[in-house]
Amino acid sequence: MRQRFIAILLVLLGVATCVHAQEVQTRIGKLSFEGGYPSNETITKLYDEMDFQRAIQAYLWAIPLIGFAQWQDQHEKVFGAHDGDVVYYVSYRDKLGLLTSNATTPYIIGFLNLSRTGPLVINYPAGPTAGGILDFWQRPITDMGLTGPDKGAGGKYLVLGPGQTVEDTGDYIIVKSPMNNIFHAFRVLATDSDEAKKLRQAYQAYPYSKRKNPTRTRIVTPDGRDWQGWQPRGLGYWRLVAKMLNEEPVHERDRMMVAMLKPLGIEKGKSFQPDERQKKILEEATVVGEAMAKSLSYAKRQKEAVMYPGRQWKNAVLLEASQETEHHTALDERTAWFYEAVTLTAGMTTKTPGQGQVYLGVQKDKDAKWLQGGNSYSLHIPPNPPVKQFWAMTLYDTETRCFIENEHEIAGLDSRMDIIKNSDGSVDLYFGPAPPEGKEKNWIPTVPGRGWFAYFRLYAPTEPYFDRTWQLPDIEKLAK
Repeated sequence: MRQRFIAILLVLLGVATCVHAQEVQTRIGKLSFEGGYPSNETITKLYDEMDFQRAIQAYLWAIPLIGFAQWQDQHEKVFGAHDGDVVYYVSYRDKLGLLTSNATTPYIIGFLNLSRTGPLVINYPAGPTAGGILDFWQRPITDMGLTGPDKGAGGKYLVLGPGQTVEDTGDYIIVKSPMNNIFHAFRVLATDSDEAKKLRQAYQAYPYSKRKNPTRTRIVTPDGRDWQGWQPRGLGYWRLVAKMLNEEPVHERDRMMVAMLKPLGIEKGKSFQPDERQKKILEEATVVGEAMAKSLSYAKRQKEAVMYPGRQWKNAVLLEASQETEHHTALDERTAWFYEAVTLTAGMTTKTPGQGQVYLGVQKDKDAKWLQGGNSYSLHIPPNPPVKQFWAMTLYDTETRCFIENEHEIAGLDSRMDIIKNSDGSVDLYFGPAPPEGKEKNWIPTVPGRGWFAYFRLYAPTEPYFDRTWQLPDIEKLAK
């Protein structure tokens, strides 16, 4: 009996020990407790882990915001373009810092802060253009041009920022921005250089307060200057997050994330002055966060990403222009797109034949191997591509998401160019460090040691694209 009593006592003592001096193994290591309380060591570990996890999610959340904030920063600091100015991107060198731009279409881009300018007037020209106004979460406020309310006929747009009103709305197309900072731009789709110049010069952006005597919009050119449009790494990323938080209202959708930023030294109404602990966490979070963004972008796991079963082409844009679904914000889809690209308009998410543009993305060859700059590849484009306007194939560096920098200054080709066509109207394109003999016109150079991915754009896609009766084959690796 005495032995049994001792045995029971030992069991009870063991239970008590387990309850009051517990240790558990987790994915972040050992956590220890005393009487149910976490030890000092465990508290420190858990706070560090909590802040690190929050920093990673904040990194992913902020990707579209920082894509525009970085671009605006470069406009101001590198090009000297400020509120009301626009930058004209036309050459390979001009676009070398721009996330996944089309290599063959000119762009006219402007950024401004409505809290500084007041309501903004945009005189939009009539003609073949695709334009839009977006807030800094890269949500469209309105399309302009062929897919906008002017339907390509041109018009006067009046942009109102948070809390802004005007007495006389006149014959303006009124649009309201939920943010102070906005992006405005258009692409000239005309092939005639004189017409393109006319459209560019007709575009005008000026404060509503100067409507009776508007000044001509200043057009700035990059002039070969080096610039970086992709999101900065390290603390530079968080400096822009803090800057934007202080310049913009906090919307209901983002309140929870703003709360998570506070322990990281990023708080509305306060300057960004992180301590050493916060710096370490934030810097590491950008490394892990970007790796996650790459995975979401280059290895999409959504079923709807698959364009053609058994092939490598993916839908590059998996979200609506609003970035919202019935029940949630499209966070992963938003992260994937805005990590590798900038801007999203209704025209880019079209499901109407003959309108807008669509984007097919590819990162792997026919054998499901990552595309590498030291290899040579080919792509066969079948005859009768389903487009009312044109198609374009463009290559990008996986690290920068910008053009592959090469001495030939070639990043893309399109159907409007002088390329070699087969007798049936199909086209064979080639990618690699050197072109196949006699195929130079159909070659886009790559750089050994650099991974690359590509977009195949269809401008004004027609029904065979939507019903999949026309399909794009995989990129095939060529024998050496």
